[in-house]
Amino acid sequence: MAELRRPDFLSYAFSVRDGIAAGFYVLFLLIFSYAPGLGIPGLTTLIPNPLLAGYVVNLAFYLSAGALAAWASWRYAVRETRILATRPWLTLAIIPGGVFVMLLLTAVAVAFTGPPETAVNQEAVQGLVVSLPPLLIIPLLVLIAPFVEEYIFRHLLIGKLSRHLNIWACCIISVLLFAGIHLAGKEALTLPVLMPYLAMGAVLVGIYVWAGNNFILSYAVHAAKNLLAVVLTYAVPAELLQ
Repeated sequence: MAELRRPDFLSYAFSVRDGIAAGFYVLFLLIFSYAPGLGIPGLTTLIPNPLLAGYVVNLAFYLSAGALAAWASWRYAVRETRILATRPWLTLAIIPGGVFVMLLLTAVAVAFTGPPETAVNQEAVQGLVVSLPPLLIIPLLVLIAPFVEEYIFRHLLIGKLSRHLNIWACCIISVLLFAGIHLAGKEALTLPVLMPYLAMGAVLVGIYVWAGNNFILSYAVHAAKNLLAVVLTYAVPAELLQ
């Protein structure tokens, strides 16, 4: 794939913008994970429904984090989108293919570790999805959140960190942190709970590196996986999901 190469005219050094975007993401994620009781003054009065209030907080967080990530990475995003456009059919094939490999890898892992346990984070997401309309859920879970996570866990932790650390070490760090961050502050990091996130992270890392460190491609696969999960949650009865 000669076209899918790291753009030479863009520096892969960490920038001040990266520091601001990553710092905002980490700071507020730690607050939400380990100090949820801090809350937002007046939020429960303004929005009595706790699910809707939680959605508003998450939307505000990801909109802010997404704006900062786009501000820090827009030159890379534009360049990488143009690269993918040179082979549109290959790109379109990789997206569903990546989702399929993700599901297959999870199934294989489950065969060795036993049935996966539903993470608290996943239960919360399912609660939001079944309680709110798609027009509210899809922008958050399919468009914004995957972009922020691919910027942090692939573009920064592999693309830029690999200038200073072995790329395979960066890949391992990316997979582990991607899985761990979804469970931070919520439950023990047991293998059955971690496995779906480890499988997802491993596939996204593989696609990112194979495509010449193209985080727009891994973002597209991540977004497609989330879209599939949202569609299934709406389409499948709650008792079957359990």
